[in-house]
Amino acid sequence: MNSAIDFHSFPDRDILATELATTIIELLGAAIIKNEGRASLAVSGGSTPVQLFRELSTRDLLWENVDIALVDERWVDSNDNDSNEQLVKTTLLQNQAAVASFTGMKNSAVTASAGEAECSRQLQKIHRPFDVMILGMGDDGHTASLFPGAARLHDATAMDSKQICMGIAPVTAPHERMTLTLPVILESKQIFLHITGQNKKDVLEHALDDGSAEEMPIRYVLRHQTQNPTTHFGVYWAP
Repeated sequence: MNSAIDFHSFPDRDILATELATTIIELLGAAIIKNEGRASLAVSGGSTPVQLFRELSTRDLLWENVDIALVDERWVDSNDNDSNEQLVKTTLLQNQAAVASFTGMKNSAVTASAGEAECSRQLQKIHRPFDVMILGMGDDGHTASLFPGAARLHDATAMDSKQICMGIAPVTAPHERMTLTLPVILESKQIFLHITGQNKKDVLEHALDDGSAEEMPIRYVLRHQTQNPTTHFGVYWAP
């Protein structure tokens, strides 16, 4: 693994979820003190973080002082099985964490692009930069909803973008999406890339090779880290 990447390997997914949850709780607890009472956490969807979310939900923290937001969202009803909001509400916003404040991305606009302004208004209520952000990664090297080949990928990854979020339509996955833009992702105080399985490790190794970031958008994050060593970024992986 590239020596510039802070790579944490665990024997199994149970231990990974336990250790990463402990680290996140410590960071959020410290942020509540540093930020005079509030901490912010941005999370991704998919099947990988479910165990982590359930573990986090049982931990002691001043959860009523924590604002939780999404990194990205499929433009479907919030009670749809494909909804990241639904996933978060049924796995993370439970037990101790049920009192946390949650801000979703989906609104009443017909399309994600039409919903950008309202989504941005809601997200502006949360202090940024995010204290902790949890990213995932697809087999194609996408992260958040920054998909290779998407028509608005260039706009969503422009570092001079003034937008917090942007509607984007993947060509390789269903549903239009809303995603945080790259500059908002990269300004986060702590970013964790949470991945499991040998295949995802192989994808990560490939992403660390030379090649265009447009081809594997996770490279935007990885290269920002190697060029800015003071950025707090860690990969947490288990087979």
